[in-house]
Amino acid sequence: MAQKMKMTHTKKKIKPFNIINAIIFIIICFFTLVPIWKVLIDSFDLYTSYGMRLWPKKFGFDGYITVLTNSTLYQPLLVSVITTLAGTFLGLFLSTLGGYVLIQWKMPGRNILAGLLLFTMIFSGGMIPTYLVVKNLGLTNTLFSVILLPAINIYNLVLMRNFFEGIPNALFEAAEIDGCTPIQIFYKIVLPLSKAALASIGLMFAVAYWNDYTSFKLYITNADLYNFQMKLRSLILGSDLPSALGDATENTVKNAAVMVAIIPFMFIYPFCQKYFISGINIGAVKE
Repeated sequence: MAQKMKMTHTKKKIKPFNIINAIIFIIICFFTLVPIWKVLIDSFDLYTSYGMRLWPKKFGFDGYITVLTNSTLYQPLLVSVITTLAGTFLGLFLSTLGGYVLIQWKMPGRNILAGLLLFTMIFSGGMIPTYLVVKNLGLTNTLFSVILLPAINIYNLVLMRNFFEGIPNALFEAAEIDGCTPIQIFYKIVLPLSKAALASIGLMFAVAYWNDYTSFKLYITNADLYNFQMKLRSLILGSDLPSALGDATENTVKNAAVMVAIIPFMFIYPFCQKYFISGINIGAVKE
């Protein structure tokens, strides 16, 4: 009898909230995965079709061969790689240094600086004033305009500050006693303990730079400086569609180009997943 009562107590009750939550999650996953699945299938389907198919009617790699052998895509792809790598490095550099400065409690004017930075998260100059500033600085039609602006991300800076605040003060005090300067504390103690934060925020920066379209549309008019996303738009609209090779159709080539833009981060994310999941709650819990 006692064993039966113990078993009944150990059984978990299924709450209505958990059921509703699971249903909503399944629906969201369905609406997210179905469009990706359609693009994936159409990128291999050599049969012209605009409906929904679970499997390709005529399987082939001609769409990917057309995209990967098209020399006009090499330069936009190179521009995307350069801006993503440079922008991610610069964004992490500014976010980590800025977050480290904001935890220097003895620094004069720290609260004023933090308030000014947080103010920009709520109010911004707007698109037209920002464009005029970039134009007056002579940054239009240069890659600096699409690298510098997204790198100054106050939200990521605040996340890094919150993560740094979770590092025990005893480590900073011990380093000061050993004669470390603030910069030595930063790269010898703070950065090695911030791998999860650096990986998660770095992934956010990389995805933002790789998928950037607005900045190139606003500040770049030279077609030689367009990134892969700008070129991808031209392909989808058909204004710059390469000649299909083999049995590939226009629809196949367009969907293959979309998959080429998605694939890099489909391979990168599994390697960063451990750090991304551990860093996703940066600053969420305070002890």
